[in-house]
Amino acid sequence: MLYGTHGIGKSTFGSMADKAVFIQTEDGLGEIECDKLPVATRYGDILASIAALYKEKHGYQTVVIDSLDWLERLIFAEVCAKRGVESIEDIGYAKGYTFALTQWREILDGLDALRNERGMQVILIAHSRIEKFDNPETESYDRYVPRLNKHASALIQEWCDEVLFATYRVHTKHTDEGFNRKRTQGIGTGERIIRTTERPAHMAKNRLGLPDEMPLDYRVFDAFLRGENPMQPSAEAAAEPNEQTQSITPKTQTQGA
Repeated sequence: MLYGTHGIGKSTFGSMADKAVFIQTEDGLGEIECDKLPVATRYGDILASIAALYKEKHGYQTVVIDSLDWLERLIFAEVCAKRGVESIEDIGYAKGYTFALTQWREILDGLDALRNERGMQVILIAHSRIEKFDNPETESYDRYVPRLNKHASALIQEWCDEVLFATYRVHTKHTDEGFNRKRTQGIGTGERIIRTTERPAHMAKNRLGLPDEMPLDYRVFDAFLRGENPMQPSAEAAAEPNEQTQSITPKTQTQGA
């Protein structure tokens, strides 16, 4: 699962996967060139799409569900229709969210079949939100989490091998305004990154030994899947700058003098 803020490039990440096809729950692919199934308008459409990918002959190697939080709306609508209520909140004692786990498990069972029997990679896209986390060892603090009901989020995170958080790299600058007042300003470079390990600021996990941080680029992620480390320069590349520096240093000093 890859989750993050709107427009950061989550769908682009999924479209770069090997022979990917999208199961859409929202019309958010824009100008991204990719194979996609029609936008699902009800829960049954999702099951039908998964069944078609399982039964029919095709050459796709990756299925991307975009996005989970819009899929959750379809699941809630399905639960409400079965229970004869207008809103998931109308089911007492918050049991509606528990009932919805039945549909989530049905979806995950179908994705398991695609992964295990059709050899397909599964990428789940979700948006993020900020929630207050009550840490029993510290004071409460805010952190990024997938924009899903907590029960569904826990189920999906357990099912996934990787939970990746997509964000922008941000630095802070402190300015002294006098009179013992300081202003903290966030400065962004526009660099898009993935965080793979849980930290107080966000939820994440990985079972592949990924680096804590890497570029938001599927090609980098795929290299790690193959057991490569594209972020570590080769021995030849590391040695080459040193050799060049040694050979040109005397000449540069002479010119500078």
